[in-house]
Amino acid sequence: MTSLIIGPDERARCAWVGDDAEYRRYHDEEWGSPLHGDRALFEKMALEGFQAGLSWITILRKRPHFREVFAGFDADVVAEYDEGDVERLMADAGIIRNRAKIEATIGNAQIVRGMAEGELDALMWSFAPPAAASRPASMGDVPPVTPESTAMSKELRRRGFRFVGPTTMYALMQSAGMVDDHMQGCWRA
Repeated sequence: MTSLIIGPDERARCAWVGDDAEYRRYHDEEWGSPLHGDRALFEKMALEGFQAGLSWITILRKRPHFREVFAGFDADVVAEYDEGDVERLMADAGIIRNRAKIEATIGNAQIVRGMAEGELDALMWSFAPPAAASRPASMGDVPPVTPESTAMSKELRRRGFRFVGPTTMYALMQSAGMVDDHMQGCWRA
């Protein structure tokens, strides 16, 4: 598989972007940029959990509606959701209608609500590895799981979080800039 693709603006990008304009925007403006803040990381955790088993573009396209129905991922608000809210969300075609993922997001919000301000951010970033000495040359050089994502997953699970497996947490680490997996030659590298 080719590791880079040239976009309509003549910029080289990671090949996973393809020719999708929304993926291009996400790659250029968000993916791999350091993301901080409990709310932002709670949102990222929730969306990565919803993504499990699906393509990220599906989640990305539904993200505005996710933000609307999950109160901007305000953990204090989401933590108060009840069975009526679960049923409302299960009927909403604008999101991924998976009861386990919806209930996990609410349960995860309850855990975040019980944490001190900045604690989720500090916890998640504590697993960020040192910057790699070199960039991946191909997608084959990018692991699906790392010791750091496995350790993050284990600690989050110990605290009661759900849908935070090691592969999901590595995807979060990439998207939140804890690791930088932009390919060699990518304009963002």
